[in-house]
Amino acid sequence: MTNIQKLEDRKILDLLQKSNQVTLKKHGNEVTLERAIFLSWWCDKGDCSFCYMSSQKPLISDPQKARRKVESILAEAEMVRRMGWNIEFLSGGYGAFSTEEIKKIAQDIYQITGKPVWLNVGITKQLDAYDDEVIGVTGAVEVANPQLHNKICPSKPLEEITGMIYEAGEMGFKKAITIILGLGEKPEDLKYLFQMIESLEIHRVIFYSLNPHPDTPYANTPQPASLYYAGVVAATRLQFPQLEIITGTWVDNLANIGPLLLAGANGITKFPLFKMFGTRHGRRVEEEVLWAGRELKGTFTDLNCLGGESPKSGLEPFLKRYINSCRNNKTEYKV
Repeated sequence: MTNIQKLEDRKILDLLQKSNQVTLKKHGNEVTLERAIFLSWWCDKGDCSFCYMSSQKPLISDPQKARRKVESILAEAEMVRRMGWNIEFLSGGYGAFSTEEIKKIAQDIYQITGKPVWLNVGITKQLDAYDDEVIGVTGAVEVANPQLHNKICPSKPLEEITGMIYEAGEMGFKKAITIILGLGEKPEDLKYLFQMIESLEIHRVIFYSLNPHPDTPYANTPQPASLYYAGVVAATRLQFPQLEIITGTWVDNLANIGPLLLAGANGITKFPLFKMFGTRHGRRVEEEVLWAGRELKGTFTDLNCLGGESPKSGLEPFLKRYINSCRNNKTEYKV
């Protein structure tokens, strides 16, 4: 029986037991906290049926005003460094920043954190503009089933995404893809994902669960079941033992974390960092990691990590805002 068949037959506990053993053997017990840094809330495409940006595009008259200030972006990167987190990737909608601007931001973040960044900035033919400041390129596949992908993301052809990823590999970049569960896919559709990972020699897969946004076709669609989500991750881990897997969950689904770690996740993401830091929700994340038998890299609760010198001029006001946000959160537990 294949792992996909086990998922279809809902043999989730069997998958989790085996995937946990494989993960500990191949990757150890360390878990990272990951933070995607967004550059803008504007997207020229704006027609992915699940996406928050698609609901915002009609409301934005001037795309320039939807761009974040670069100082705010760099200050966020510094806060992530202080907390011991990883930057999942730099992300922005199509047409928000030029390649030259993204490169400069990536260079500054590399200087701040000492780590090159992953990019998730859409389909581009300008990868040769990037250098040591970028470690890898992420393709926003979202749905690996070609027919379903074309329906959900009509302006992001799967062929162009995979072509970009292949080119990135030829240029020496690492390769990643994002997948969203709960968009109407079926367990059998994992065959498309597995084929993609194998043929493109993908290094990292980032799984998310659907977050239903108002004013989108998925507004009233339930998020995927926790055991289905964990089963998909476990089947993927067993199929690709060396693969790096990042999983995202929302503040209303923190109970997903433990099963996802047992399923094979190396890192967890998709948290409203500055609203959760130092709160019972941040502590809950740490407790989920602890009870999954993992060791957390970084912190979601240690206020002592927040201080430090500004790494670049002009960032101090933005750093203070982030720090004050963390310190002003209502802590509902005692350490």
